[in-house]
Amino acid sequence: MTYLDELADLIRSCLPAAAAPPADSDDLFRSYAVLLRAKGTQVTDEDVHDAWSAWMQSTNADHGALVPFQDLPPETRALDAPYAEAIRAAARKVGR
Repeated sequence: MTYLDELADLIRSCLPAAAAPPADSDDLFRSYAVLLRAKGTQVTDEDVHDAWSAWMQSTNADHGALVPFQDLPPETRALDAPYAEAIRAAARKVGR
């Protein structure tokens, strides 16, 4: 287990119970760990969407949400919020 895996696990643990991460999303959460290290508590929903988009391109390149954050409908944008908050919560726990 690497330092990024440890941060990824911490981010997962900060998600609300209602969040349903995609299956086989270890690489996605490693990207979220990079966001935590790079932006800490300043991470945005748009940052989360960009990381998700990079991951989704290798998972399902035809996914309908592979568009810039501002082009998403509000209900789809809202799906990124719990992940951004989990990253911020994890960042606070590790002092980032």
